[in-house]
Amino acid sequence: METPFPHSQFVTGKHFVGRRQNVTLLGNLLAQGEHVVLSEPPKAGKTSLVQQALLTMRMGGRAFTVGQFSALNVRSVKDFLLRMGSTLIQMVAFTPEEYAAIVAKYLEGTHFVFDPVAYQDNSQVLSLNWDWDNADVQAIMRLPFALAQSRPEHVILIIDQFQSLSLLDSPDAILRPMDASMRENTSRKFSFVFCGSGVNAMKEIFERSRLFSRIVTRVKLSPIDDMEIADHIHRGFSVSGKVVDKDLLQGACRLFKGNIWYLNHFAAICDSMTRGFIMEPMLVDSLNTLVAIHEPRFQAIMNDLTTFQVNLLRATVDGVTRFSSADVIRKYNLHSSANVKRLKDALMKKEVLLFDEADNPIIQDPLFEYWVKKYFFEIKA
Repeated sequence: METPFPHSQFVTGKHFVGRRQNVTLLGNLLAQGEHVVLSEPPKAGKTSLVQQALLTMRMGGRAFTVGQFSALNVRSVKDFLLRMGSTLIQMVAFTPEEYAAIVAKYLEGTHFVFDPVAYQDNSQVLSLNWDWDNADVQAIMRLPFALAQSRPEHVILIIDQFQSLSLLDSPDAILRPMDASMRENTSRKFSFVFCGSGVNAMKEIFERSRLFSRIVTRVKLSPIDDMEIADHIHRGFSVSGKVVDKDLLQGACRLFKGNIWYLNHFAAICDSMTRGFIMEPMLVDSLNTLVAIHEPRFQAIMNDLTTFQVNLLRATVDGVTRFSSADVIRKYNLHSSANVKRLKDALMKKEVLLFDEADNPIIQDPLFEYWVKKYFFEIKA
């Protein structure tokens, strides 16, 4: 049964709220053959934005072929090469004979093969008949551009959880050849869309490493207006004849900092718990239910932090933005300014904090921020 508050999958069409300028920008970039990076915290709306942009492009009459895979469980260079190569081949071919022909034509002289037995047993489109080498990596990195040249339409490859490559023993074995191939191929018939929920890890790949400089464009998700979200939730409740005060909904928007995934989940819980006019106590009960669902994850985050890291997080919660002053170091027991730098790096690596252009700390997850204030640090509102 369709829900007015979808939160278990990406949304498009009538369920897509706000970010119209982002949709237009992303669609224009892809139409022009640009490579794009979407680096936002988990469940911020990256996939929904990409799918809405693709939907808008299709409705506008643009022809393109799109493929998608996730690097979430990739833990070796071999895994990534086979995943990317297989996805690309299946984007443009549909039978074992066509798979074999593409491998023979575009991956000739490499260790990649189409193995009929592996395909029959595991639906494996691409295999290696020996250990991979640098020539194999370069061949896979050239493959999307070569395939795009043979197609009348634009080709787009979406790679989800791209930050997972930073967990490889040698990320540069993939990243440097990818960067080189993107610089060499400028026909604008193929576009990468790199999506990552590890904001700091993505920043390391696309900013600090100096790779992909000036050949990718970051599309930053815009905040969704609280009133627009409140209207969306109000309409959803009205479908089942329920009414809620919009002022209360705007309060929820502020608490969740406009995170539409949390807000849809929150509203779905409210919708399931009442029949008629939704009062403030029901919203509070729904919030408590949502917190209870996520609390084990939040506890695991805190259990993974050292005492010093917890102290820096407490300073962040208290509104401190400059941690290296003597008063702050003493008040929060941060030991030293050198230790502050290590603590900031650790909390960024664990994707608890991110820092804006002015070096102000931001807790990435709004519900975690609420929980850590109320239940861990026991700060009274």
